[in-house]
Amino acid sequence: MAMIDFDRFRAIMAEAGRLALASWPGHGHALEVWDKSPNNPVSAADLAVDGYLKQELGSLLPSAGWLSEETADDPSRLDKGLCWLVDPIDGTRDFVRGRPGWAVSVALISEGRPLIGALDAPARGEYWQAIAGQGAHRNDLPLTASNRLELSGARVPADALPRVDHDLILVDKPNSIALRIAMVAANEADLLATLRWGYEWDIGAAALIAREAGAAVSDAFGAPLAYNKRDPRAFGLLAAAPAIHAAAVDRLAERASRMA
Repeated sequence: MAMIDFDRFRAIMAEAGRLALASWPGHGHALEVWDKSPNNPVSAADLAVDGYLKQELGSLLPSAGWLSEETADDPSRLDKGLCWLVDPIDGTRDFVRGRPGWAVSVALISEGRPLIGALDAPARGEYWQAIAGQGAHRNDLPLTASNRLELSGARVPADALPRVDHDLILVDKPNSIALRIAMVAANEADLLATLRWGYEWDIGAAALIAREAGAAVSDAFGAPLAYNKRDPRAFGLLAAAPAIHAAAVDRLAERASRMA
């Protein structure tokens, strides 16, 4: 970790957040938005932040590869021991609607595991960061994940729940999956679960933040997550208080098998 200038890294994250905020419709800015594919929006701000991070993080650590939602994949990343994993604006739907549930998400991956994870959420006034083995923080305050002991009654950030999950409790849901994972790290939720194929850049930074705060983190089947893979996807994400993780995996097992 001595190779990283952490002050410079944090400054890069803050500037990326400011760059996004300068285009955010929530502050009255006009924004160019289009669909990359049906129901998959992207904005000029996504591309601007991506370009800035690619330049600055590349300068910070020239030996690292690059994997980003908004950059064509370069398979040479697979031959590098280190790789930046980037979602320039996670939660684009909230971003383009002027809602605050979005964040700049960056992780540094080493041999398949995250070393650093950071989220800059300027519309919320939040900066989240974790370093492997050194804990997780929000705005420099240490985070301790939920310690809930029973699955029934667990707080879940979602818009709605299936009838079979009627015993769970809905809490506010930002569009950003990274921020929803981070809610478990901050003890603002007890469980976050997805049952769909997702990309590494959506989860890498927040998964480290949750894990370093003491949460249990896995794919939908309970298996460990790996990063900088040739196919940069995983089926589902489950972040939970450690004592309810196994029960959540069991409850979701049939649904996960059917949908994977």
